[in-house]
Amino acid sequence: MPEEAQYLKGRGAQINTPNRFLKNEKVREQIESIDDWTESNPATQFIEEQAKTIVNKVDSPDVGMFYSMNPYQGCEHGCIYCYARNVHEYWGYSAGLDFEQKIIVKKNAPQLLRKFLMNPKWECLPISLSGNTDCYQPAEQQFKITRQLLEVCLEFNQPVGIITKNAGILRDKDVLTKLAAKKLVSVLVSVTSFNEDLRRVMEPRTTTAKQRLRVIKELSEAGVRMGVMLGPMIPGLNEHEMQRIMLAASENGATFSAYTFIRLNGAIKIMFHDWLYKNFPDRADKVWHLIENGHGGQVNDSRWGVRMRGEGPISDLVRQQFIKYNKLYKLNAERWELDCTQFRRPGSQGRLF
Repeated sequence: MPEEAQYLKGRGAQINTPNRFLKNEKVREQIESIDDWTESNPATQFIEEQAKTIVNKVDSPDVGMFYSMNPYQGCEHGCIYCYARNVHEYWGYSAGLDFEQKIIVKKNAPQLLRKFLMNPKWECLPISLSGNTDCYQPAEQQFKITRQLLEVCLEFNQPVGIITKNAGILRDKDVLTKLAAKKLVSVLVSVTSFNEDLRRVMEPRTTTAKQRLRVIKELSEAGVRMGVMLGPMIPGLNEHEMQRIMLAASENGATFSAYTFIRLNGAIKIMFHDWLYKNFPDRADKVWHLIENGHGGQVNDSRWGVRMRGEGPISDLVRQQFIKYNKLYKLNAERWELDCTQFRRPGSQGRLF
């Protein structure tokens, strides 16, 4: 592990990578300089935003969702591998530490969702919470925007899918149970490792795997359809845990699953490389080359259908494990779809589309 004096605890990224959209960059070249310089504020900052829209059409054909909504941009969980980091550059920030420290809060998201669903042109399809950052990240405890979005979905009978790695979702068990009774909700819980030493540096502000299993168990017992997301699988770090994770998820009530193979797109390549060599210097070269071997010699692949599965013997081994244990633990035992036929606008009579 890195020396404490050189490592920022509680954060995944240890650097702020350059923003590709900004022409100028402010750097401190000499530590003795007395120029107008301020160190990065280590505390989390919440930036309240009046967004223009909240529901986004998902054009990517390989992510398994039609529409998504993200109440927060940036994520305090600090997962070092997160593909959503690059989106923070569109807001003028870095995909590195800024992504974890500067959280954009869309305070008007519930009102925007209501307006969207009232539009007579909307023909009901499931909406995912979230396609980008975790809708149950620590900010939700303070702002409760995700809960308000779920309440709007319940009012309209709008089906919604959720993916999270935070036990905070249990605070909304009452709303989720009502949605589940109408077959309007499905939840994926992300579990990447049972190794706490790895989790603390790879996903520093997330809940433990034990707590995530508790989420699957409690919500499945309450009638909510629960699944497990194994993502990303990183060769040399956590891919050997796939069987254990899938078995534990199944024993706790999960009935479906999904996985992704690590890919380091955009600025994530730089910060993951920095993180890997600081935390695991003894095996960093091996892990890095295994990731390259899973993407044809690169650490990223942008091709649809290939980018999140990889190709070559390393990624094939991960895929074969997933298929085997998915069948063995009955995590693909059911064909199930959210019900779009119950959608109603308040005050309406019958279906309006």
